[in-house]
Amino acid sequence: MPEDRRGPVPEADAEQSWQEALAAGLVGRSKDPLNCELTPPMLGDEVTPERRFFRRNHFPMPVLNPASWRLAVGGLVREPLSLHLSELRELPAESVTVTLECAGNGRTGFSPPVPGERWDLGAVSTARWTGARLSDVLDRAGIRPSAREVVFRGADGGPLPEVPGPVRFERSLPLADALRSGALLAYEMNGEPLPVAHGFPVRLIVPGWYAVAAVKWLTEIEVVGEPFLGFFQDSHYVYEWSRDGRAEREPVRVQRVRAMIVAPAAGAQVAGDELAISGVAWSGAAHVTHVEVTVDAAGTPGTGIADTGTWRPAELAGPASRFGWQRWQLRVRGVPAGTARVRARAADAAGNNQLAEPEWNALGYGGNFVHEVTVTVG
Repeated sequence: MPEDRRGPVPEADAEQSWQEALAAGLVGRSKDPLNCELTPPMLGDEVTPERRFFRRNHFPMPVLNPASWRLAVGGLVREPLSLHLSELRELPAESVTVTLECAGNGRTGFSPPVPGERWDLGAVSTARWTGARLSDVLDRAGIRPSAREVVFRGADGGPLPEVPGPVRFERSLPLADALRSGALLAYEMNGEPLPVAHGFPVRLIVPGWYAVAAVKWLTEIEVVGEPFLGFFQDSHYVYEWSRDGRAEREPVRVQRVRAMIVAPAAGAQVAGDELAISGVAWSGAAHVTHVEVTVDAAGTPGTGIADTGTWRPAELAGPASRFGWQRWQLRVRGVPAGTARVRARAADAAGNNQLAEPEWNALGYGGNFVHEVTVTVG
């Protein structure tokens, strides 16, 4: 049973949570802790229903009592706080559509293989989050001049084989990001109270950052004056590279630009000679500016598709969203009968382009490989 500073916390039933996720169509990766992902064809909605939102956990899911829950804000502050949920709701509320992606999404694409949860391509979802601005809460507490980082602790925790003794799930943000990233202390998801599976009663949402920053079941915020070196900050969820014979490490932060093909699905049989291609794209650094698609078709030379292998601009569709995914679409006509390979890539306003092969790293994070599907035409 996980513990917070007030003692043991009840846990959600692992078997029930597993069955609910599978019934929603999610692909199960582990039951306890619960980890489930979507398939690419499930990604096309503007927002993801909460029951189909991917799950990523390292410990059992705590079930907190909203009547006794408090958010403690302490450390290098002038006025320590202990906020009830009703007090958070009294603060000015803000809503923002945010895509959350596990930093290990696409880990199975790395070669040689890397350790960690064997995510395919569906550890990503989008929701409309509502809550109090983190900056308002920190302003109310009063930040001392020596502050450097802000640490966020969830109620989930327990033993890990890599470390002695139990640990809590906790991550930090540099003070500047905590104050200016637009981070929310979210208590609603898609207009409804935050579900237990997604962090009830309050979850941190950091727009544009990988989902590891979005600490669930939040109970404590501590302002500190030195770099935070917790397990999920300094040992796990870090890029580990070997460059020019030197080992380099840094925590994962902002989501890398990425496009995903929603339709056609991999292995689909497509009648006729036209492909209706659609998908979603996102980036944590800046809004998506364009998506390109290429179709490689094994037709007879001089017949069928004339520019096989050429990257074509897709149409950006639906509402634009700075932190939510951008939908896109393209129709390609004259595709010859047979096997066709469809690929998609994206770029953002900060000049980031999606590379065919992201840089290999020891724990398999940031794997924004160019997405491709193979279909049969005719």
